[in-house]
Amino acid sequence: MDYDVKDIKLADQGKLKIDWAEATMPVLRLIRKRFQKEKPLKSMRVTACLHVTTETANLAITLKAGGADVRLCASNPLSTQDDVAAALAHHEEIPTFAIKGEDNKTYYKHIESAIEHRPQVTMDDGADVVSLIHSKRKDLLKYVIGGTEETTTGVIRLRSMANRKVLKFPVISVNDAETKHLFDNRYGTGQSTIDGIVRGTNRLVCGSVFVVAGYGWCGRGVAMRAKGLGADVVVTEVDSVKALEAVMDGFRVMPMAEAAKIGDFFVTVTGNLKVIRGEHFAAMKDGAIVSNSGHFNVELDIPALEKLSKKRLLVRPGVEQFTLKNGRRVSLLGEGRLVNLALAEGHPSSVMDMSFANQALGAEYIVKNHKMLEKQVYPVPPVIDKEIARLKLVGMGINVDKLTKEQEKYLASWEMGT
Repeated sequence: MDYDVKDIKLADQGKLKIDWAEATMPVLRLIRKRFQKEKPLKSMRVTACLHVTTETANLAITLKAGGADVRLCASNPLSTQDDVAAALAHHEEIPTFAIKGEDNKTYYKHIESAIEHRPQVTMDDGADVVSLIHSKRKDLLKYVIGGTEETTTGVIRLRSMANRKVLKFPVISVNDAETKHLFDNRYGTGQSTIDGIVRGTNRLVCGSVFVVAGYGWCGRGVAMRAKGLGADVVVTEVDSVKALEAVMDGFRVMPMAEAAKIGDFFVTVTGNLKVIRGEHFAAMKDGAIVSNSGHFNVELDIPALEKLSKKRLLVRPGVEQFTLKNGRRVSLLGEGRLVNLALAEGHPSSVMDMSFANQALGAEYIVKNHKMLEKQVYPVPPVIDKEIARLKLVGMGINVDKLTKEQEKYLASWEMGT
């Protein structure tokens, strides 16, 4: 079996962590049980380019249980848990290509290795596999029947491809599922981002000015958790509706040019590029801490920060301090990459349970329905979303009410007015 991991001897340690995560992933466990019986992915070649974590490991194991030939690579050079990668290769015999801290050349070499089996289904977190196949490996397009995409950044890229009529196969946007973005983005990103910042810096959050760039679901979650720790939260936005919502939620809203002068912590979660630019870094006060939780590090204009600096020093693992020419110091976390994975362990498994249930069922849907789908980006079918919510409640031991026949009739009629 082909694989490339840091140290295969870490496999037993990784297996313990995978099992620990699985204990709080009841939805994926129930799906795996059905997959083992029905084999809906039998003989399907699946390339998954995702963060190689304990939660992703349980998804890969579930896909294999469904009959898939799975190959896994990392969607971010700093998010890999090396012991988990080793465990997947050694204990689960899933070809895995991921090493924490790998350079750009190795990163793309690993993606090439993961698509070597000519995937029929792609599974992305950032659309790197889809992008590579469409640009440099067009010879593989004839094999691909469809794909799934995990995150906002990837969906933006895929919708752009679809709008320009260059997307060559259908893709399910897992990110748009309510059981994904309402929970993973808000509660998962909220907790894990704060976790990464605190682990990396050991700085006190309460009493600080905490700047959140972007008030989408991820931004809402980060702002909520920072406020819960006692921070004075400032939100920056370009969307007037989201900005108004942030105000109504009790946060200060202002342009980044103003926030840069007062912030102690900065987190970007927009999905765009150069959200914090040179003029913002130059305005920051001494000791400002800057991070990104919006997938790609392009949200921060790091070249501009380097140009403004006269000195840089790695002061803690994952914390690089830039001394600007004006004498002030700005610390960058995790090279500007996803701080929750670069300096922590990513989302809690109970949240990723729903996200990866969407991935598993999305792949099953692609296999069953690809002939009826156009070369577009599709939302997760509502029936799948609702089933995942139902299974999650079952796993939590929670029951909900059901409509009576009279209530169903009332909701379906127009004759019964006030």
